[in-house]
Amino acid sequence: MTLSLKPAPAADVAEDVVRTLETLGVDRALWTGGNRAVRSPISGEVIAQVHDASAADAQAAVARAHEAFLAWRKIPAPRRGELVRLLGEELRASKDALGRLVSLEAGKVTSEGLGEVQEMIDICDYAVGLSRQLFGLTIATERSEHRMMETWHPLGVVGVITAFNFPVAVWSWNAALAFVCGDPVVWKPSEKTPLTALAVQAVFERAAARFGEAPEGLSTVLIGGREVGEAIVDDARVPLVSATGSTAMGRQVGPRLAQRFARALLELGGNNAAIVTPSADLDLTLRGVAFAAMGTAGQRCTTLRRLFVHDSVYDEFVPRLKAAYASVPVGDPRAEGVLVGPLIDEAAAAGMARSLEEARAQGGAVHGGERLEGPGCYVRPALVEMAEQTPVVLRETFAPILYVMRYSDLDEAIALQNAAPQGLSSSIFTLDLREAERFVSMEGSDCGIANVNIGPSGAEIGGAFGGEKETGGGREAGSDSWKAYMRRTTNTVNYGKTLPLAQGVRFDL
Repeated sequence: MTLSLKPAPAADVAEDVVRTLETLGVDRALWTGGNRAVRSPISGEVIAQVHDASAADAQAAVARAHEAFLAWRKIPAPRRGELVRLLGEELRASKDALGRLVSLEAGKVTSEGLGEVQEMIDICDYAVGLSRQLFGLTIATERSEHRMMETWHPLGVVGVITAFNFPVAVWSWNAALAFVCGDPVVWKPSEKTPLTALAVQAVFERAAARFGEAPEGLSTVLIGGREVGEAIVDDARVPLVSATGSTAMGRQVGPRLAQRFARALLELGGNNAAIVTPSADLDLTLRGVAFAAMGTAGQRCTTLRRLFVHDSVYDEFVPRLKAAYASVPVGDPRAEGVLVGPLIDEAAAAGMARSLEEARAQGGAVHGGERLEGPGCYVRPALVEMAEQTPVVLRETFAPILYVMRYSDLDEAIALQNAAPQGLSSSIFTLDLREAERFVSMEGSDCGIANVNIGPSGAEIGGAFGGEKETGGGREAGSDSWKAYMRRTTNTVNYGKTLPLAQGVRFDL
């Protein structure tokens, strides 16, 4: 079945990209004449030619970042926070243009592109406050005339490897905290979204110029493929690497970092589920499920991919959900009213098609999922009714596919949800307090994020983001995630004239 796209705005994609990059102040030499073609998912056309870095370039960048670290760690943390405050100001001034570039390069609808930049602004605000709250503890000691405490010190160069689906926000989660903690950042963006990274670096450089004390090499962007990422992961001068991507990528990165005893902050796959109980507010649930499953064309790590609906409400709720799937506006993400933009590339579209064929072979009834007519990789989101949780359901497909299944008992539904190898995000829709509390208890969801009456996507920066099991165990953004970017020292100070030993040990000379 072939469907037509929603009409696109008049602006040519390539012209729009040029105009937006120029507005953001990105040096034209950085995105022309290079060896790597950048395509927009909106039209599939080449919109830039960027320059790849080599492994040697990455090593040189880390060397500069290490020198920056030696200077930056001496700057008081509240003063470091001032740089992040200025970065937040520059992001506010650039929000419309940077959000537009996110839409052009990653295919996000306008509100999501702008929302991603707002998330960057929010984490800057959070980090500025944090710059005066890098607290250690004073610890009770058993020895008289002694004081014991913990102190936190800057860690070193932080490597950040990001994915295409959040091309700028994930950098900011790491960078804003790293900067106030005293650490430089070396960033390898996705090969699919390098232009947004170049734009963010231009914004940072404006903030650094206003700040006046930022050492050269405090923030670096390295565009390139696997060899660049490997150079960052293997460099002994990089004590922490934050890597966002597939579980397969994490299985490569984690052991390499462990081999040299470096820290890994891994944000990997997420085959997220939601449970719809008999008491659920079905109007609210419909909106929550629809956004979580179809937003960003299903290309969020927190996208809703599995839905367990109680027998008693299945026949009322699922037809309404099918109608939403059939009517959701799909098309050019810049167009007014469009809610679902394109998949990132042909490989993503092919992966979705394969998974739908497998679902049919495993007994699924597929609604939607058609490839839409026109340039770019546009598909109608797919709702697949399954009798049971088959292998294709338990494998994450990074596309707008929602597998829907019946259940009759809450414990059964929780067990089905937790059966996935990933453990990122989850949610339950219920008005029953006992069900809600059970879901967020130790007997409920085994995910890093467990929500009640909202979908699994749309996390805020105030809460630590990340998951368990094959999701990698990393945490970014709020809460006490800043500790990953610092090293802890325990100090004991003897201010007396005697030398009592701990545990009553005697050593008298």
